[in-house]
Amino acid sequence: MSTKLLTELCSIPTAPFVEHRIVAFVEKFVAKRPKLSLDRDSYGNLLMELRGTGDPKLPRWVYTAHMDHPGFVARRMLEDGLLEADFHGWVMEEFFKGQSVRFFDGDVESVGNIVDYRIGEERKVPEKVRLRVKKPVTPGTIGMWDQGTGREKSGKFYSRVCDDLAGAAAALVMMDQLHRKPPASTVALLLTRAEEEGFIGAIAASLKPKLLKKSDNIIAIETSAMQPYAPQGGGAIIRTGDKTSVFNSDLTYFITQQAEALKKIAEKKKDDTFKFQRSLMPGGTCEATIYDAYGFKAASICVPLGNYHNMDRAKMKIGPEYIDLGDWHSMVKLFVRVAREGHTWEPGMKPLKERVEKRFRQLEKLLSDPIA
Repeated sequence: MSTKLLTELCSIPTAPFVEHRIVAFVEKFVAKRPKLSLDRDSYGNLLMELRGTGDPKLPRWVYTAHMDHPGFVARRMLEDGLLEADFHGWVMEEFFKGQSVRFFDGDVESVGNIVDYRIGEERKVPEKVRLRVKKPVTPGTIGMWDQGTGREKSGKFYSRVCDDLAGAAAALVMMDQLHRKPPASTVALLLTRAEEEGFIGAIAASLKPKLLKKSDNIIAIETSAMQPYAPQGGGAIIRTGDKTSVFNSDLTYFITQQAEALKKIAEKKKDDTFKFQRSLMPGGTCEATIYDAYGFKAASICVPLGNYHNMDRAKMKIGPEYIDLGDWHSMVKLFVRVAREGHTWEPGMKPLKERVEKRFRQLEKLLSDPIA
Protein backbone atom coordinates (compact mmCIF):
# COMPACT_ATOMS: atom_id res chain seq x y z
CA MET A 1 0.00 0.00 0.00
CA SER A 2 1.45 3.36 -1.04
CA THR A 3 2.22 6.05 1.52
CA LYS A 4 2.21 8.80 -1.12
CA LEU A 5 -0.97 10.44 0.19
CA LEU A 6 0.33 10.22 3.76
CA THR A 7 3.57 11.99 2.84
CA GLU A 8 1.85 14.61 0.70
CA LEU A 9 -0.87 15.53 3.19
CA CYS A 10 1.42 15.63 6.23
CA SER A 11 3.75 17.99 4.37
CA ILE A 12 1.08 20.66 3.86
CA PRO A 13 1.12 23.63 6.30
CA THR A 14 -1.95 23.96 8.49
CA ALA A 15 -3.10 25.45 11.78
CA PRO A 16 -6.47 26.08 13.45
CA PHE A 17 -8.65 28.50 11.47
CA VAL A 18 -6.20 28.55 8.51
CA GLU A 19 -6.78 25.12 6.93
CA HIS A 20 -7.20 26.47 3.38
CA ARG A 21 -4.19 24.58 1.96
CA ILE A 22 -5.66 21.27 3.13
CA VAL A 23 -9.01 22.26 1.64
CA ALA A 24 -7.33 22.93 -1.74
CA PHE A 25 -5.65 19.50 -1.62
CA VAL A 26 -8.97 17.78 -0.88
CA GLU A 27 -10.71 19.65 -3.69
CA LYS A 28 -8.10 18.39 -6.18
CA PHE A 29 -8.40 14.86 -4.78
CA VAL A 30 -12.18 14.82 -5.35
CA ALA A 31 -11.94 16.43 -8.79
CA LYS A 32 -9.87 13.46 -10.02
CA ARG A 33 -12.47 10.90 -8.83
CA PRO A 34 -15.84 11.41 -10.53
CA LYS A 35 -17.80 9.11 -8.21
CA LEU A 36 -16.98 11.35 -5.24
CA SER A 37 -18.92 14.49 -4.36
CA LEU A 38 -17.83 17.33 -2.10
CA ASP A 39 -20.06 19.53 0.03
CA ARG A 40 -19.31 22.07 2.73
CA ASP A 41 -21.16 23.97 5.41
CA SER A 42 -21.05 27.69 6.17
CA TYR A 43 -18.23 27.11 8.67
CA GLY A 44 -15.85 25.56 6.14
CA ASN A 45 -16.16 21.91 7.20
CA LEU A 46 -16.00 19.53 4.21
CA LEU A 47 -17.98 16.38 3.45
CA MET A 48 -16.71 13.98 0.79
CA GLU A 49 -19.28 11.33 -0.13
CA LEU A 50 -19.35 8.10 -2.13
CA ARG A 51 -22.85 6.82 -2.89
CA GLY A 52 -23.45 3.18 -2.00
CA THR A 53 -24.79 0.60 -4.42
CA GLY A 54 -27.29 -0.94 -1.99
CA ASP A 55 -30.55 0.08 -0.39
CA PRO A 56 -30.56 3.90 -0.03
CA LYS A 57 -32.20 3.46 3.39
CA LEU A 58 -29.02 1.88 4.77
CA PRO A 59 -27.34 4.17 7.32
CA ARG A 60 -24.41 6.14 6.03
CA TRP A 61 -20.93 5.50 7.46
CA VAL A 62 -19.19 8.81 8.14
CA TYR A 63 -15.49 8.84 8.94
CA THR A 64 -14.31 12.12 10.40
CA ALA A 65 -10.90 13.72 10.89
CA HIS A 66 -9.73 17.27 11.52
CA MET A 67 -7.65 19.37 9.14
CA ASP A 68 -5.69 21.45 11.66
CA HIS A 69 -2.71 21.01 13.97
CA PRO A 70 -1.36 23.27 16.75
CA GLY A 71 0.34 26.16 14.97
CA PHE A 72 0.86 29.87 14.45
CA VAL A 73 -0.83 32.64 12.50
CA ALA A 74 1.22 35.77 11.77
CA ARG A 75 -0.47 38.98 12.93
CA ARG A 76 1.85 41.95 12.35
CA MET A 77 5.45 43.00 12.01
CA LEU A 78 6.89 45.04 14.87
CA GLU A 79 10.11 47.02 15.13
CA ASP A 80 13.59 45.43 15.08
CA GLY A 81 12.57 42.42 12.97
CA LEU A 82 10.05 41.10 15.44
CA LEU A 83 6.89 39.32 14.34
CA GLU A 84 3.78 39.05 16.50
CA ALA A 85 1.80 35.84 15.98
CA ASP A 86 -1.09 34.00 17.55
CA PHE A 87 -0.58 30.41 18.66
CA HIS A 88 -3.61 28.14 18.41
CA GLY A 89 -3.72 24.73 20.07
CA TRP A 90 -2.31 23.19 23.22
CA VAL A 91 1.44 22.95 23.77
CA MET A 92 3.00 23.36 27.21
CA GLU A 93 4.86 26.60 27.99
CA GLU A 94 8.14 24.76 28.65
CA PHE A 95 8.48 23.94 24.96
CA PHE A 96 8.35 27.48 23.52
CA LYS A 97 11.38 29.60 24.43
CA GLY A 98 13.93 29.80 21.61
CA GLN A 99 12.23 27.22 19.39
CA SER A 100 12.20 27.63 15.60
CA VAL A 101 9.00 28.21 13.65
CA ARG A 102 8.70 28.03 9.86
CA PHE A 103 6.26 30.42 8.17
CA PHE A 104 4.72 29.69 4.77
CA ASP A 105 4.16 33.06 3.07
CA GLY A 106 2.81 32.11 -0.35
CA ASP A 107 5.66 30.21 -2.02
CA VAL A 108 8.24 31.71 0.33
CA GLU A 109 9.29 29.98 3.54
CA SER A 110 11.05 31.77 6.37
CA VAL A 111 12.15 30.71 9.83
CA GLY A 112 11.81 32.70 13.05
CA ASN A 113 12.82 32.01 16.62
CA ILE A 114 10.53 32.60 19.58
CA VAL A 115 11.68 35.50 21.76
CA ASP A 116 8.83 35.65 24.28
CA TYR A 117 5.15 34.88 24.69
CA ARG A 118 2.02 35.71 26.67
CA ILE A 119 0.04 33.02 28.52
CA GLY A 120 -3.67 32.74 27.85
CA GLU A 121 -6.07 33.15 30.74
CA GLU A 122 -8.20 30.06 30.14
CA ARG A 123 -5.85 27.21 29.16
CA LYS A 124 -2.69 28.67 30.73
CA VAL A 125 -0.53 28.01 27.67
CA PRO A 126 1.10 30.52 25.29
CA GLU A 127 -1.33 32.27 22.96
CA LYS A 128 0.50 35.42 21.86
CA VAL A 129 4.07 34.96 20.64
CA ARG A 130 6.85 37.25 19.42
CA LEU A 131 9.49 35.88 17.09
CA ARG A 132 12.64 37.30 15.53
CA VAL A 133 12.54 36.89 11.75
CA LYS A 134 15.05 37.80 9.05
CA LYS A 135 12.46 39.20 6.64
CA PRO A 136 8.89 40.50 6.94
CA VAL A 137 6.04 37.98 7.10
CA THR A 138 2.60 38.79 5.71
CA PRO A 139 -0.28 38.89 8.23
CA GLY A 140 -2.34 35.70 8.11
CA THR A 141 0.62 33.49 7.16
CA ILE A 142 0.65 29.96 8.62
CA GLY A 143 3.52 29.03 10.92
CA MET A 144 4.45 25.53 12.14
CA TRP A 145 7.17 24.11 14.35
CA ASP A 146 10.20 23.73 12.09
CA GLN A 147 10.33 19.93 12.18
CA GLY A 148 10.35 19.02 8.50
CA THR A 149 7.99 17.45 6.01
CA GLY A 150 6.81 13.83 5.96
CA ARG A 151 9.51 11.14 5.74
CA GLU A 152 9.95 7.47 6.55
CA LYS A 153 12.71 5.88 8.61
CA SER A 154 13.00 2.36 10.04
CA GLY A 155 9.28 1.62 9.81
CA LYS A 156 8.22 4.94 11.33
CA PHE A 157 6.75 8.04 9.72
CA TYR A 158 7.94 11.44 10.97
CA SER A 159 6.61 14.92 10.22
CA ARG A 160 5.94 18.30 11.76
CA VAL A 161 2.31 17.11 11.76
CA CYS A 162 0.73 13.68 12.09
CA ASP A 163 -2.21 14.72 14.28
CA ASP A 164 -4.60 14.53 12.50
CA LEU A 165 -3.41 14.69 8.92
CA ALA A 166 -2.09 11.11 9.12
CA GLY A 167 -5.61 10.04 10.08
CA ALA A 168 -7.12 12.12 7.29
CA ALA A 169 -4.64 10.60 4.82
CA ALA A 170 -5.69 7.08 5.86
CA ALA A 171 -9.30 8.05 5.14
CA LEU A 172 -8.34 9.45 1.73
CA VAL A 173 -6.61 6.17 0.86
CA MET A 174 -9.80 4.36 1.90
CA MET A 175 -11.95 6.63 -0.30
CA ASP A 176 -9.57 6.08 -3.22
CA GLN A 177 -9.88 2.30 -2.86
CA LEU A 178 -13.67 2.35 -2.40
CA HIS A 179 -14.11 4.71 -5.34
CA ARG A 180 -12.98 1.96 -7.71
CA LYS A 181 -15.69 -0.41 -6.44
CA PRO A 182 -18.25 1.33 -4.19
CA PRO A 183 -19.66 -0.61 -1.22
CA ALA A 184 -23.35 -1.23 -0.56
CA SER A 185 -23.59 1.48 2.10
CA THR A 186 -22.88 5.12 1.38
CA VAL A 187 -19.55 6.21 2.85
CA ALA A 188 -18.51 9.77 3.64
CA LEU A 189 -15.54 11.62 5.07
CA LEU A 190 -16.18 14.69 7.21
CA LEU A 191 -13.14 16.97 7.52
CA THR A 192 -13.46 19.51 10.29
CA ARG A 193 -11.75 22.76 11.24
CA ALA A 194 -10.11 24.06 14.41
CA GLU A 195 -10.31 20.85 16.45
CA GLU A 196 -7.21 21.90 18.37
CA GLU A 197 -8.99 24.99 19.70
CA GLY A 198 -11.81 23.02 21.30
CA PHE A 199 -13.53 21.04 18.52
CA ILE A 200 -14.88 24.23 16.93
CA GLY A 201 -15.62 22.68 13.53
CA ALA A 202 -17.14 19.51 15.00
CA ILE A 203 -19.37 21.55 17.31
CA ALA A 204 -20.50 23.66 14.36
CA ALA A 205 -21.26 20.51 12.36
CA SER A 206 -23.29 19.16 15.31
CA LEU A 207 -25.19 22.32 16.20
CA LYS A 208 -26.21 23.05 12.61
CA PRO A 209 -25.99 19.63 10.93
CA LYS A 210 -26.07 20.52 7.24
CA LEU A 211 -23.55 17.75 6.58
CA LEU A 212 -24.53 15.16 9.21
CA LYS A 213 -27.68 13.08 9.78
CA LYS A 214 -28.85 11.58 13.05
CA SER A 215 -28.95 8.19 11.30
CA ASP A 216 -25.23 8.33 10.48
CA ASN A 217 -22.76 5.88 11.97
CA ILE A 218 -19.76 8.06 12.79
CA ILE A 219 -16.15 6.88 13.16
CA ALA A 220 -13.85 9.56 14.55
CA ILE A 221 -10.26 9.17 13.35
CA GLU A 222 -7.32 10.24 15.50
CA THR A 223 -3.63 9.90 16.12
CA SER A 224 -3.71 9.62 19.90
CA ALA A 225 -0.85 10.00 22.38
CA MET A 226 0.58 6.52 22.83
CA GLN A 227 -0.01 4.73 26.12
CA PRO A 228 2.06 1.96 27.80
CA TYR A 229 -0.77 -0.53 27.23
CA ALA A 230 -1.37 0.59 23.61
CA PRO A 231 2.12 0.77 22.10
CA GLN A 232 3.28 1.65 18.64
CA GLY A 233 3.67 -1.43 16.51
CA GLY A 234 0.69 -3.14 18.15
CA GLY A 235 -1.65 -2.18 15.34
CA ALA A 236 -4.56 0.16 14.79
CA ILE A 237 -6.51 0.95 17.94
CA ILE A 238 -10.25 0.56 18.31
CA ARG A 239 -10.63 3.45 20.73
CA THR A 240 -13.30 2.70 23.29
CA GLY A 241 -13.16 6.17 24.81
CA ASP A 242 -11.01 9.16 25.71
CA LYS A 243 -10.29 11.07 28.90
CA THR A 244 -13.79 12.61 28.81
CA SER A 245 -16.23 9.91 27.70
CA VAL A 246 -16.75 6.37 26.41
CA PHE A 247 -18.04 5.85 22.89
CA ASN A 248 -21.00 4.00 21.38
CA SER A 249 -20.71 0.34 22.40
CA ASP A 250 -22.85 -0.92 19.48
CA LEU A 251 -20.60 0.60 16.82
CA THR A 252 -17.46 -0.29 18.76
CA TYR A 253 -18.58 -3.92 18.90
CA PHE A 254 -19.21 -3.98 15.15
CA ILE A 255 -15.78 -2.49 14.40
CA THR A 256 -14.20 -5.08 16.70
CA GLN A 257 -15.98 -7.86 14.81
CA GLN A 258 -14.55 -6.58 11.54
CA ALA A 259 -11.07 -6.34 13.02
CA GLU A 260 -11.28 -9.92 14.27
CA ALA A 261 -12.45 -11.06 10.83
CA LEU A 262 -9.48 -9.32 9.20
CA LYS A 263 -7.12 -10.93 11.70
CA LYS A 264 -8.48 -14.40 10.88
CA ILE A 265 -8.06 -13.77 7.16
CA ALA A 266 -4.48 -12.63 7.75
CA GLU A 267 -3.72 -15.69 9.89
CA LYS A 268 -4.99 -18.05 7.18
CA LYS A 269 -2.70 -16.33 4.69
CA LYS A 270 0.15 -16.39 7.25
CA ASP A 271 0.24 -12.62 6.87
CA ASP A 272 1.16 -10.64 9.97
CA THR A 273 0.71 -7.19 8.44
CA PHE A 274 -2.70 -6.60 10.01
CA LYS A 275 -2.77 -5.94 13.75
CA PHE A 276 -5.27 -4.27 16.01
CA GLN A 277 -5.68 -3.28 19.63
CA ARG A 278 -8.68 -2.18 21.64
CA SER A 279 -8.19 0.43 24.31
CA LEU A 280 -9.45 3.50 26.09
CA MET A 281 -7.01 6.29 25.18
CA PRO A 282 -7.06 8.97 27.90
CA GLY A 283 -4.28 11.16 26.49
CA GLY A 284 -6.84 13.69 25.26
CA THR A 285 -10.42 14.21 24.14
CA CYS A 286 -11.44 13.49 20.55
CA GLU A 287 -14.32 14.52 18.32
CA ALA A 288 -16.27 11.31 19.05
CA THR A 289 -17.08 12.81 22.46
CA ILE A 290 -18.62 15.86 20.78
CA TYR A 291 -20.76 13.84 18.38
CA ASP A 292 -21.90 11.62 21.24
CA ALA A 293 -22.82 14.65 23.36
CA TYR A 294 -25.02 15.96 20.54
CA GLY A 295 -26.91 12.72 20.08
CA PHE A 296 -25.02 11.08 17.23
CA LYS A 297 -23.74 7.49 17.28
CA ALA A 298 -19.95 7.68 17.34
CA ALA A 299 -17.04 5.28 17.70
CA SER A 300 -13.34 5.83 17.06
CA ILE A 301 -10.25 4.30 15.45
CA CYS A 302 -6.78 5.71 16.01
CA VAL A 303 -3.06 4.96 15.88
CA PRO A 304 -0.58 5.62 18.72
CA LEU A 305 1.26 8.91 18.32
CA GLY A 306 4.78 9.76 19.43
CA ASN A 307 5.74 13.32 20.48
CA TYR A 308 2.08 14.31 20.84
CA HIS A 309 1.66 17.94 19.73
CA ASN A 310 5.39 17.99 18.90
CA MET A 311 6.34 17.75 22.58
CA ASP A 312 9.40 15.49 22.92
CA ARG A 313 9.10 14.98 26.65
CA ALA A 314 12.26 12.86 26.88
CA LYS A 315 14.40 15.72 25.54
CA MET A 316 12.06 18.47 26.75
CA LYS A 317 12.08 20.23 23.41
CA ILE A 318 9.99 20.45 20.26
CA GLY A 319 10.32 17.43 17.96
CA PRO A 320 8.59 15.80 14.99
CA GLU A 321 5.46 13.78 15.61
CA TYR A 322 5.73 10.16 14.53
CA ILE A 323 3.63 7.05 13.99
CA ASP A 324 4.34 3.41 13.15
CA LEU A 325 3.71 2.69 9.48
CA GLY A 326 2.42 -0.81 10.23
CA ASP A 327 -0.20 0.70 12.54
CA TRP A 328 -1.21 3.18 9.83
CA HIS A 329 -1.53 0.46 7.16
CA SER A 330 -3.64 -1.61 9.57
CA MET A 331 -5.88 1.39 10.17
CA VAL A 332 -6.49 1.81 6.43
CA LYS A 333 -7.35 -1.89 6.10
CA LEU A 334 -9.80 -1.64 9.00
CA PHE A 335 -11.41 1.48 7.52
CA VAL A 336 -11.99 -0.32 4.21
CA ARG A 337 -13.31 -3.48 5.88
CA VAL A 338 -15.85 -1.58 8.00
CA ALA A 339 -16.98 0.43 4.97
CA ARG A 340 -17.43 -2.68 2.81
CA GLU A 341 -19.28 -4.58 5.53
CA GLY A 342 -21.25 -1.61 6.83
CA HIS A 343 -24.46 -2.85 5.21
CA THR A 344 -24.38 -5.92 7.50
CA TRP A 345 -24.50 -3.86 10.69
CA GLU A 346 -27.66 -4.28 12.75
CA PRO A 347 -28.26 -2.20 15.86
CA GLY A 348 -28.48 -4.00 19.17
CA MET A 349 -25.38 -6.23 19.05
CA LYS A 350 -27.33 -9.10 17.51
CA PRO A 351 -24.31 -11.45 17.06
CA LEU A 352 -23.34 -11.00 20.70
CA LYS A 353 -26.85 -11.71 21.94
CA GLU A 354 -27.10 -14.80 19.74
CA ARG A 355 -23.85 -16.14 21.18
CA VAL A 356 -24.68 -15.55 24.84
CA GLU A 357 -28.28 -16.74 24.47
CA LYS A 358 -27.09 -19.99 22.93
CA ARG A 359 -25.03 -20.61 26.04
CA PHE A 360 -27.96 -19.54 28.20
CA ARG A 361 -30.26 -22.13 26.60
CA GLN A 362 -27.67 -24.83 27.19
CA LEU A 363 -27.40 -24.09 30.90
CA GLU A 364 -30.79 -22.55 31.69
CA LYS A 365 -32.08 -25.72 33.32
CA LEU A 366 -29.33 -25.59 35.96
CA LEU A 367 -30.86 -22.44 37.39
CA SER A 368 -33.69 -24.59 38.80
CA ASP A 369 -31.62 -27.75 39.50
CA PRO A 370 -31.45 -28.19 43.33
CA ILE A 371 -28.18 -30.16 43.16
CA ALA A 372 -26.48 -28.07 40.49
